[in-house]
Amino acid sequence: MLKAVILIGGPQKGTRFRPLSFEVPKPLFPVAGVPMIQHHIEACAQVPGMQEILLIGFYQPDEPLTRFLEAAQQEFNLPIRYLQEFAPLGTGGGLYHFRDQILAGGPEAFFVLNADVCSDFPLSAMLDVHRHQPHPFLLLGTTANRTQSLNYGCIVENPQTHEVLHYVEKPSTFVSDIINCGIYLFSPEALKPLRDVFQRNQQDGQLEDSSGLWPGAGTIRLEQDVFSALAGQGQIYVHLTDGIWSQIKSAGSALYASRLYLSQYQLTHPERLAKHTPGGPRIRGNVYIHPTAKVAPSAVLGPNVSIGEGVTIGEGVRLRESIILHGATLQEHTCVLHSIVGWGSTVGRWARVEGTPNDPNPNDPRAHMDSESLFKDGKLLPAITILGCRVRIPAEVLILNSIVLPHKELSRSFTNQIIL
Repeated sequence: MLKAVILIGGPQKGTRFRPLSFEVPKPLFPVAGVPMIQHHIEACAQVPGMQEILLIGFYQPDEPLTRFLEAAQQEFNLPIRYLQEFAPLGTGGGLYHFRDQILAGGPEAFFVLNADVCSDFPLSAMLDVHRHQPHPFLLLGTTANRTQSLNYGCIVENPQTHEVLHYVEKPSTFVSDIINCGIYLFSPEALKPLRDVFQRNQQDGQLEDSSGLWPGAGTIRLEQDVFSALAGQGQIYVHLTDGIWSQIKSAGSALYASRLYLSQYQLTHPERLAKHTPGGPRIRGNVYIHPTAKVAPSAVLGPNVSIGEGVTIGEGVRLRESIILHGATLQEHTCVLHSIVGWGSTVGRWARVEGTPNDPNPNDPRAHMDSESLFKDGKLLPAITILGCRVRIPAEVLILNSIVLPHKELSRSFTNQIIL
């Protein structure tokens, strides 16, 4: 028997994902046509012996999250529950706080997945490694170049046994080109070190509430408090993957993740990819079109385009490397490149919306998305263009490398600006 835990965080995070996270919790943002965490759930549901999937986070259980959980339970025929933290507890605090729910039924092991990663999720391969040689912690790792490795948790392994000998979260100098993917397989014994951290935090706390517990004792960081402390003690091992992987920290990285997932659909979900049909729009590369979308036959779509529910695409529209969200309208002959068009937004005829991609170096197979910064020297850096919810772009307007907050109606062109 197996379980899976997906760590979805909370509303105090994801500031780089704004304004998109204003409308839905970031884990529900559509990537390649489905909510971000549905990719995680699909992967977990395919593992033989999976009995339950738990989501742990600090989001309020609002209507979109409740609807998603109900639909996911029906689609995958698995119990899928959301466990809300009483406060932000870090990457490990929620695991310890809800340990009874995780261990209920006696699972042999449980997967732990960060919600903000894109991957092909080699969970079955990790399970095979664990069953061949059980250990409390198994981490999924991949390689990065020397410069980018500083932005991740770095792993020094024994190349023969794959034991993690040293772990440093975001080091200041180069440690290793093996990085932590944020995807784990834990045995039930893995919760004991979390208990030790909790008790140590409780003892070290100088402020006590009426119950005698320091309020911060429940906050546990898996990376710093557990992995770094236990490295080299024969408890943590790493499984390396050369499959797809990327973090989803910003809107630009969501576009890149959409591209990766759309490519993966050729193997996993070919039915989700649009096909070129007589009398239909011209499809170039991998494109997802929701069945309720209306697309004019003269439109040219792709590569790497995702079109959401109820979207209207007019005659002569050109779309490339973009996500068009629920209810948006692109009028005749608009051009949208490297952009995300928000829910219910309208782009007028002959308008052009274009962003600048921040893709990994195509000549470096170990390159990943850079951590994007919105500003440098007080200026907005060129990046993908984001239109918030219900933005109206009039005809023949040019929007380049800009972020338009929700419910705005523009009257002129903008370049490299945030439109408040």
